[in-house]
Amino acid sequence: MIAGLMIQTLVAGYLLGSIPFGLILTRLSGAGDLRAIGSGNIGATNVLRTGRKGLAIATLLLDLGKGFAAVWLARELPGGFAALGGFGAVIGHCFPVWLRFRGGKGVATLMGVALGLGWPIGLAYAAVWLGTLALTRVSSLGGMCAAVAAPFAALLLGYPGYAPTLAVLCALVLWLHRANIARLRAGTEPKIGQKKAGPQA
Repeated sequence: MIAGLMIQTLVAGYLLGSIPFGLILTRLSGAGDLRAIGSGNIGATNVLRTGRKGLAIATLLLDLGKGFAAVWLARELPGGFAALGGFGAVIGHCFPVWLRFRGGKGVATLMGVALGLGWPIGLAYAAVWLGTLALTRVSSLGGMCAAVAAPFAALLLGYPGYAPTLAVLCALVLWLHRANIARLRAGTEPKIGQKKAGPQA
């Protein structure tokens, strides 16, 4: 019984998280196929490479929203496996079955999950993300630092039960950013507003 409820929660979270808002918005706006632009990812950072800031903001908010909604929905389902629903949402965003498992890197969706699990966690996540971005203007670094902060925030702010799930999702976000990490080490990672020739991961 419990196993069935857990599978139900995970699948529901995955399906919600797998909605490719970035791809949908860019197509509807006539900006083209997002998978053929920049890194080919479906997240807000790649949408920004189309030059449509409004679309990038909308994608960010919708990706965040689906992470939050997955946690909320999981709480409403029998069993109340909120963290599992959030886990499914991030996995769905990163590996959507509809796009041959090629999605985004999970930063915005993970923030939505963090907010859904506990607003103090989400607030800490946002503060680290925006603070790092303001200091460095490097989008990937801001997202990774926020992901690393999430499990520590859960531990320090009274939500220790969510720390293991957030730690696993942090590891996933870092792994998906491995090309960015290599460029950061080489000093070649582009900053927000900086144009660079060639595709980005």
